Amino acid sequence: MFHIGEDRVALVTDTSCDLSEEQLRQYDIRTVSLRVATSQGEFRDRLEIGQEELYELLKKELPKTSLPLPEDVAALYRGLREEGCTRILHLTLSASLSGTYNMVRLMAEDCAPMRIDVVDTKTLSCGLGLLVLEAAEALEAGSPVEDVIARVERLRKTQLGAFVIRTLEFLRKGGRIGLVEGVVGSLLQIKPVIYVNSDGVYNTLVKARGVSNALNAMTEEFVRRFEGRKVRIAIVHGAAYDEAVKLRERFLEKLDVVSSFISPVSPALAIHTGPGLLGAIVQYAD
Repeated sequence: MFHIGEDRVALVTDTSCDLSEEQLRQYDIRTVSLRVATSQGEFRDRLEIGQEELYELLKKELPKTSLPLPEDVAALYRGLREEGCTRILHLTLSASLSGTYNMVRLMAEDCAPMRIDVVDTKTLSCGLGLLVLEAAEALEAGSPVEDVIARVERLRKTQLGAFVIRTLEFLRKGGRIGLVEGVVGSLLQIKPVIYVNSDGVYNTLVKARGVSNALNAMTEEFVRRFEGRKVRIAIVHGAAYDEAVKLRERFLEKLDVVSSFISPVSPALAIHTGPGLLGAIVQYAD
């Protein structure tokens, strides 16, 4: 919790942020779990199901994702109030990809006198994670919540998050295909580089034949946009750590990187992308 003037401020997000437990503990960032619904029951993302278990399930069925349980959110807020929290900054994944933002926003209205500011970051995975870390650093430095929200919104406009997946099958079946559908030529092995646009919806950044060429095209697009700027980067993967290490090395060679980390995507996101995903999120560091 952060002491800002007379307020004790808590920073909250959801498990789609893809930050490690160490990163969350470093800044006392609290999370609510998305849910994974399977034929064997429902599981809280990252708490009751991990990425490896999820990929095993994908061989047999296509689980569904669901919002955090309202009682989980209420319990978190109640617990924070009991800890002496007077204000909460809650950063959520894109409202265009999940109903979490709208649910939390409605719940926040009933938590007086504790004030809760809910922000739709219009992104997810480590795109959300990088913004959460920026918010944590700013709160730790004593910045007012209003200034932190403005900083998050400004940095989101500098951010690009893109990824390459082996197949669009999971995005399509999960209803998250967004604006990507029309560009795919499966017989030609055309692979779109998918990004989260400014509205928080999946769209196509570039496309290329085959995964290797798509990764090259993605890297070139990042270099074109961010060359000459100090940046923070995150590399995300779906059970492809060795490839993620190589991808980070390429970014470190080509960009002026202030900080970087590698993270697996959470089970709730892996449902929609399947194994083999490789992606990057880059934003200004100043």
